[in-house]
This record gives sequence, structure tokens and C-alpha cells, in this order.
Amino acid sequence: LKRWAPSVCHSHSQRHAMDLAASSAFTVLSPVTVATTAPQVARSHAAPATGATGAVGTAAAVAAVATVSGARKTRRARRAPVMVGCSMEEQTYYRDHLVACRAQLNGVDAPTPEETDKHMEGIQAFAKQALAGASAAMLFTSSMEAAVAYPIFAQQNYANPREYTGKIVCANCHLASKSIEVRLPQAVLPDTIFKMEVEVPAKYAKRRQPLADGSKGPMNIGAIAVMPEGWKLAPKDRLPKPLKKEMKGLAWAPYSKEYPNIVVAGPVPGETYEKMVLPVLSPDPNTNDKVIFGKGIFYFGGNRGRGQVYPEGNQSNNNQFNAAATGTISAIDGLKVSITTPSGEVKTQECLAGADIVVQVGDEVTKDEPITTNPNVGGFGQEEKECILQDMNRVYAFCAFAFSCFIAQLSFVLKKKQFEKVQLAEGF
Repeated sequence: LKRWAPSVCHSHSQRHAMDLAASSAFTVLSPVTVATTAPQVARSHAAPATGATGAVGTAAAVAAVATVSGARKTRRARRAPVMVGCSMEEQTYYRDHLVACRAQLNGVDAPTPEETDKHMEGIQAFAKQALAGASAAMLFTSSMEAAVAYPIFAQQNYANPREYTGKIVCANCHLASKSIEVRLPQAVLPDTIFKMEVEVPAKYAKRRQPLADGSKGPMNIGAIAVMPEGWKLAPKDRLPKPLKKEMKGLAWAPYSKEYPNIVVAGPVPGETYEKMVLPVLSPDPNTNDKVIFGKGIFYFGGNRGRGQVYPEGNQSNNNQFNAAATGTISAIDGLKVSITTPSGEVKTQECLAGADIVVQVGDEVTKDEPITTNPNVGGFGQEEKECILQDMNRVYAFCAFAFSCFIAQLSFVLKKKQFEKVQLAEGF
């Protein structure tokens, strides 16, 4: 009997704790609530109890409540997940509320504490993913205006930036024309790193271009180089230190995976990178069967300032606007100019922010006559250069041929001198 008494008392305590959990008086909210609720439960059960049996039941109830509270504290400290954006009291409330609901259902069709913890971890992971996605979307939208610049439009709309006519597609949006200057070696050896200089000249310190909101800002520049197949951008680990210093941190990138021989750079500040240095690695025909020794043609394009047309076909505010019809300026409302035709029809020409309106109410205009200033201070230019991929064997052969010609000419001269001396000696 003494051996079985502890186990009987323990089972009685567990059953009494389950009855307390199922009753409406046992509601678990947080560790603080459990601590304050336990004395109330003990008093409510101790009031009707009489004799030793009531005392034992009350003690067992208090012990069971303490045991359950302690076990939940330990399990919560060990496995309770951290909810994003919630305090510790709120996290404890949600988990304990789920566990209390299971206790009220007596374990029927209710998740286990382990499943509850797993569910909380899933909620936490979803919250973190949602927060990360929102942050990435905000960062992407904030940098969208700066990213959609010179090279990205061509890369998105054209697989090859050079058309069959020889025109580089940048000229489709940058309608103004301004020259560029390109310098490169006359000949290079295989598997050699050399530099090309693309100069995009302009008075960047003085000239300002209209930005998207109509305000004035500094001009940016960009460049593109279309090289023969096999020629590519020099790897960073092979760049000499003097060449790195000349580049001033300028970053060139391949146009696409299909065309590593086409590289682009920009947009970058024009005041800093008026002369853009391009490091190039020449191919080796001994290792690449598609490359042969000889002359190669390089096509370059350089742009300064914003374009006049977007890829969708609509105009940018970096334009000069013309009259929509022939007639008289009847009204000017901000950037909207109303023109009354001789037939009485009113046509409205909307000008974008950036250009200044130069007409006044009452002025006579003809169709396509400029009614604003031209805010564009930039332009696009193309250049074509040649470079020879030289074979050292050809150089050696030419040196041998030139030396043999020199020896032959020298022999002829010496022989002639000798013949003249013979003639003089014989009296001729």
C-alpha cells in the first residue's frame, strides 16, 4: 500500500489538473496570468472541501497548476518562436491561447503543442519573407528612375545593338548628333591587354540638362564598344595598376551573354569621365579557331545627356515643342498652349516641364513652328576604328625579308663599285 500510494496521489493530481483545465475557471493567457490565477483556483476548490480529503485535493490542485505552469514556462523558453513586430507578452499570449484552447477541447481535434510551435514558426517565416519582399520592392522602385538610363534601354529592346545599316541603336532615342573621339593602338599582339580611350567632349561644368521633373541637373555620359568576335573586356585580375588608376573606377560590362565582345558603360558623371578608358584583352588564334590574324574593325558610340524619345515612342521633356496647327495663340495655361485656327477650332499643345515657352497670347504661329526653347544640350556620336591582330611570325618574316632586300641592294652597289674600278684600271 505504501509503495502504490505516491503513484495514486500523482494520478489523482493529474486528473484534477485536467478537470481544472477543462473548467472555465482555468484560462491561460500568460505566465503572469497563470501565477495570479492559481491562488484563485485553489481558494475556489478549497472552500467546499471538508476534512483531510479536501485538503489533499486542494494541495494536489495547487501542485498540478504549478507543475503545468512550470512545464509551460520551460517549453516556452526553449521552443517559443520570436514573432516579427510583437512584444514578448503578445508572443506568449498567442501560444498560450492556442494551448488553452486545446486543453478546453480535451485534446479532441486540436493540435499538439509541437504542432502549435511549428505553426508559430511558419507564421514567423512568412512574416520575415513578407518584410524582405516589401523592402526589396521599395528599394527597386526607389532606384528605378536612376537605373533606366542609357544602356539598359538598348539591352532590353535589342539583341544586337548594331543594325545592318551600321547605326547603333542608341541613335533611335538620342536624336541630336555630336562627335566623339576614339584612340587605340594600330596593332596588338595575341593575348595582350591594352587600352582604348573614348572621349565624349562637352562643357560639363557649365551646361545643365532638364531632369524628369523639369529641374536642371548635370549631364551624364555613356559609351558602347562593338568589337570583333573574340575580343573582350580584360579580366580584373590581369589589369596592371597604372591602367586601373587611369580608369578612375569606371565599370564596363558585357552587353549580354551572347555578345561578350560588346561592352557598355554608364551612365556616369560627365565631369569625371569625359575620357573613358576601356581595357581590352586581345584574342589568341592559337587557342581560338574562330579568330584569325589580321585587321579588325571596331565600332564605338558615345552619348552625353538624356534622350528625346523613350523606347515606347513617347517624347521626353528634353525636347523642343512645336505648334500643333496654324493660327493665333489664344491662351497659355501653365504648360498648355491653346491655338485658335482660322476656322475657329481650338487646338491645345501640351509642353512638358523643362523647356521655356517663347510665345505670348495673340502671337501668330504656323504649324510646326517652335513655341519653346530647346533644352537639349547633349547628343550621340559614332566612330569607326581599325586595329590589327599581329602575328609575331609575320613580323619575323618581314624582318627577314627586309634584311635580305638590304643585303641584295648592298651587294649590287658593291658590285657596281667594283666594276667601275675595273673599268678605270683597264683604261675604259
